[in-house]
Amino acid sequence: MSEAREESAERYWLDARRPLPSLLFLIPWIAAYEAGVILLGDQDPDHLRNGADYWMRSLLHVAGLKSVILLPVLVGIILLSWHLFRHDSWRIRLDTQIGMLAESILLAIALVAVGQMHDLVFRIADASPAQPSELTTAISGRVTQAVSFIGAGVYEEVMFRLLLVPVAWIGFRMFEFPPKWAAAMAAISTSFIFAMAHHIGPSADAFNLFTFSFRAAAGMFFATVFFLRGFGITVGCHAAYDLLVGVVLAAPETR
Repeated sequence: MSEAREESAERYWLDARRPLPSLLFLIPWIAAYEAGVILLGDQDPDHLRNGADYWMRSLLHVAGLKSVILLPVLVGIILLSWHLFRHDSWRIRLDTQIGMLAESILLAIALVAVGQMHDLVFRIADASPAQPSELTTAISGRVTQAVSFIGAGVYEEVMFRLLLVPVAWIGFRMFEFPPKWAAAMAAISTSFIFAMAHHIGPSADAFNLFTFSFRAAAGMFFATVFFLRGFGITVGCHAAYDLLVGVVLAAPETR
């Protein structure tokens, strides 16, 4: 019995990292976000879109690609291409999907604890941490907030982890960094870009050391999850965290 449990746990640990289970795990998150944007956005659904989503769609529009479903389709193509490149099995287990959801929630709770420790450090240093009202976006309605937070979980991870982290890793490898050092540098550099991105553009947040440093730390947390547990759980962790702090609790959020 113990051997069977160990084998099942090992299989889950490996399966949850694979691109195909990640893609299946993402579909409900993407569907909920895209449906919410359309249903709640009235005549101007774009105002509900997350910043990373808006930036990537803007780049596609510049290229003349304006279909609403194109970005989700491209995410699917990237993950399917990754799956084919790895020559992984096409088999997907329901228990893996359930485990990924549970793991995402547990990691989100762990990040809440990181946020509380971060807040404590700033209080001890008397650095006047920002109040929760300064850290959450003033969007009326819990459902609308939830849609926005899910979009942050999906598309910020697509932009900063699925796309930018591998590019950064390749860049550091070109400078002859060892693989593990390249991964560490990719995680650190993209995390600071992730934090800084929230202070760029017409709707950017005013710079605040508390929020910037927390987002950088959260970016490193997500990058670590991406390297160790795969893309699906990274998205689930980010979305679950933002839902916890933005809808359930009052704590720093990363979108």
